[in-house]
Amino acid sequence: MEGSRGPEGQGASRGPLAGVRVLALEQMQALPYATQLLAQLGAEVVKVEPPGRGEAGRGALPAIRDADGRQVGATYLRNNLGKRSLTLDLKHPEGRALFERLLPRFDVVGENFRPGALERLGLGYERLAEIHPPVILVSISGFGSDPASPYTSWPAYACVAEAMGGFYEENREPGRPPRVGPAGALGDIGTALFAAVGILAALRERDRTGRGRRVEVAMFDAMVAMADVYPNLRSLGVEHFSRQATPGIWDAFRADDGYFVVQAVREPHLELFARVVGHPEWLEDDRLSDRAGWTEHLETLIRPAVEAWARGRTRLECARELARAGVAAGPCFSAADLELDPHVRARGMILELPRPDAPTPVRVTGNPIKLSGAEEAEPRRWPLLGEHTGEILAGELGLGAEEIEDLRRRGVV
Repeated sequence: MEGSRGPEGQGASRGPLAGVRVLALEQMQALPYATQLLAQLGAEVVKVEPPGRGEAGRGALPAIRDADGRQVGATYLRNNLGKRSLTLDLKHPEGRALFERLLPRFDVVGENFRPGALERLGLGYERLAEIHPPVILVSISGFGSDPASPYTSWPAYACVAEAMGGFYEENREPGRPPRVGPAGALGDIGTALFAAVGILAALRERDRTGRGRRVEVAMFDAMVAMADVYPNLRSLGVEHFSRQATPGIWDAFRADDGYFVVQAVREPHLELFARVVGHPEWLEDDRLSDRAGWTEHLETLIRPAVEAWARGRTRLECARELARAGVAAGPCFSAADLELDPHVRARGMILELPRPDAPTPVRVTGNPIKLSGAEEAEPRRWPLLGEHTGEILAGELGLGAEEIEDLRRRGVV
């Protein structure tokens, strides 16, 4: 890679992205998750944070007390594994000068400020490309930088993008307000995945052309893409997403210890489902002769029968029996269930990292991308604020200890 000119062994990594180097001007979750994913795939990620307070995610709650005595929030803990932290004041002329000196040694710059913020610092894409033509700049914001959008200047968190993407209104129960945040960090993680794809595409293109490109992902755009079914169904005459609009059996049913979900939305599915729950007569019942009938009689006929069958069984037992017969089903898990689940453990999808202020570990999600022949790397903890500033400035730019200490005293780093 063009930018991969760090000292031998420093930040060395294994994986398909080994050699890719990222300077991340990032905060909170959307971009930090994207760059963490790149780090989990072998890239070296240097996180640039403001001196003194660090990025905004450090101030999230709940929080722990880190090894340096600082409070660090959950948002930071789960989105910054395997990175190095460099403190740098980009509002200070010397801070910007140091950033520009570092730039040619990296492949990707990531930022998720409001549109125009990087330009106001004198570090917009044109300037970065002037200094280092192969650089790839990835920008994440709520609504992008296109002046045609009426929302460009709006601030955004995940719930704003999720709401505007259609998730809340389309799933709102009549007479009740929407439930905010029904799917964890969908707005952030979904956006991060599109950003990671954009970065990989730009890197592949650069392999051919030698030149970089700006990649922009708006959270609102990402949520419109992930909403998927809502605009599509409306074009087919469905005004509101509902059971009646998409007939079939896709619901949660009660077992002894909680709920399990079933999706049976094709005619062969009903035959399999009916036989497992002990009601083969459904196949001859005129009321259930089509999918609309399954939906219409879900509460009066199907649910009572299924939940009577499930009585005396756990949600996992119900799902297992249905799955064995070829019916798509699964238990509704809680966070506590995930920690104990054998699939999650076998696939390394919950990672445990020691915390300095308590004997219990910090648990974060693992990397869902599994590569043949590749061993899962041991997770590396989140960095302390500015933990690697000295080694980066010395190793990348050749600065001496006295020079680095002077920069610290003056608040540049």
